[in-house]
Amino acid sequence: MQRRRLRWPLAFERSIALIVFCLLWELLPRLGIVSPAYLSPPSQVALAIAHLVDSGEVWKHLGASALRSISGLLLAVAGGVVGGFALGWFRRAERIVDPLYQLLRQVSAFALFPVFMLFLGIGESSKIAIIVWAAFWPVLLNTISGVKQVERVFIDCARSMGATQGFIFAKVVLPAALPEILTGIRLAGAYSITALVAAEMIGARSGLGFYTLNSQETFQIPDMYAGIVLLALFGLLINKSLSMLERRLLRWRVGLAQNG
Repeated sequence: MQRRRLRWPLAFERSIALIVFCLLWELLPRLGIVSPAYLSPPSQVALAIAHLVDSGEVWKHLGASALRSISGLLLAVAGGVVGGFALGWFRRAERIVDPLYQLLRQVSAFALFPVFMLFLGIGESSKIAIIVWAAFWPVLLNTISGVKQVERVFIDCARSMGATQGFIFAKVVLPAALPEILTGIRLAGAYSITALVAAEMIGARSGLGFYTLNSQETFQIPDMYAGIVLLALFGLLINKSLSMLERRLLRWRVGLAQNG
């Protein structure tokens, strides 16, 4: 009962900034401080979202965006984790490759979009490729960092007891590096949404990014803000899902902390 009583003040406290933001957003155009032609109040944006849901059009755009972002994120995670383990474990390989990947990671995914279009065309492949590029680097770098931070004494102890290389990777290195890897994946989730918007603004016919840009070009301002809000909610959903996955996979750390 005490916990329930504490939840309401805490939930209200966490909502204060959001409530104030929405009130200001509603009042500024209503009072004429900002032209409604440029800033639609959230009440109109909510109506635009309701119309999108009622017409069923939202599912088409949301489905297209989800397919692109999740496909790109999964490919980036797979490549980043495998590459990160290889470079984090084999130090000499990392020294050889380090100058190259330090250079490449400075190249913006948006700057490479013309290259992706030249090689892959303007279809889905180039859109997914830009998401993979943006999301790949945080996974790779965090995986390398996580593997390199594994205490050497744990590995030596496992080897002294006759553990195989595969056992050491699965039971020692992976659990120890997992917190860093999951942090990289959460960062990659945010980057995948950012890259998604840019990808859908060029050569797309569906998706929340396309819908937002198309609404701006046709001067449907409430619809434009509706697209922006839906993108933010979609990004929040991705982040919350990854946070839940992180808590589930790292439950053993809670047990260790309690025992400690």
